[in-house]
Amino acid sequence: MPGVGIPPFEEVLPPIIMRNYGKWVGHEFVKAGVYKHVSKGGEECYTVRVGMPTNARVSTSTLYKICDLADEYSEGYFRVTTRNHVEFVGVEKEKISELITKLNELGLPVGGTGRRFHQTTCCTGWLHCQLAAADSPSIAKAISDALYGEFVADDEVYPAKLKISVSGCINQCGEGSTSNIGVVGVYREPPVINEEKVKACERPTTIRVCPTAAIRPKGKYSIEINPERCIYCAYCTMTCEALTMRPETAGVAIVVGGKAGNTGAGPAWAKMVIPYIPNNPPQWPEVVTAVKNIIDTWVEDARRDERIGDWIARIGWEKFFEKTGLPSTIKHVDGLMGGVRNVRSNVRFHW
Repeated sequence: MPGVGIPPFEEVLPPIIMRNYGKWVGHEFVKAGVYKHVSKGGEECYTVRVGMPTNARVSTSTLYKICDLADEYSEGYFRVTTRNHVEFVGVEKEKISELITKLNELGLPVGGTGRRFHQTTCCTGWLHCQLAAADSPSIAKAISDALYGEFVADDEVYPAKLKISVSGCINQCGEGSTSNIGVVGVYREPPVINEEKVKACERPTTIRVCPTAAIRPKGKYSIEINPERCIYCAYCTMTCEALTMRPETAGVAIVVGGKAGNTGAGPAWAKMVIPYIPNNPPQWPEVVTAVKNIIDTWVEDARRDERIGDWIARIGWEKFFEKTGLPSTIKHVDGLMGGVRNVRSNVRFHW
């Protein structure tokens, strides 16, 4: 039926993309935030990449201004990438500088291409989600502020592209564990049970929703939680209001070596290297310092085009902890339930 579902893709592609669909032969990065694709017929397509506020949250008026710039410079089209960049596709070469100036006047930086810092991604965090152990948008903002120079740098400053993501909890809506560096919100204790309210909960649903079977019936109306099985994901708190997490036990963990793309060695699941850093908003100095330490060590030691996971795979985890100065403890042993299944779930599946 017309108007129902996703429209045919050819209806929403910029005209320059449709003219050269399936005919692209290569691309190059012209400068920070600007790259060029060339088709078999010789037509050049210039794209301008823009950094957005964390979680891509902008006001309606700002969005209208972005749309106006798209009408003026890219035939009325722009796209939003998986990392929440806004890209103006098909900008005329002579008008690129003019567009960048107008974007900067809106407070929007142009950059994040090639071997530079790409935009952070994050979930909604405390703005909306009741599961969040940390405020992912403000953490992403603090990290982005610290690495702003590497986003807009004239020269490529890293051995390879750098992607950082922030998830407010271990449910990974922010994709922290599939980025080169991830910040993941964590709790350190199981939920607290209110014995009066728990009588009103639907026990079968509450028990079934636990991913590790840590919840079981207790008596006629109550439940109990096995602390040895609980992974503190807080998911049960969404089904039963009698279960609450203790905010004083919340903080973040740092994971490294993840990758969502299928290039090179393929997708990878990150490994935890710092199990806990206390929440310290709004600047999150401990988190920013830890992230910069890992980046600086990677930049100093990695080879060209070696992303963080590839660098660690070459030198080994023992050397990674030694070079970064991070302590290695028993908590770094990977005991994730279903870990083998997750590692094998990509297009390079093999046993």
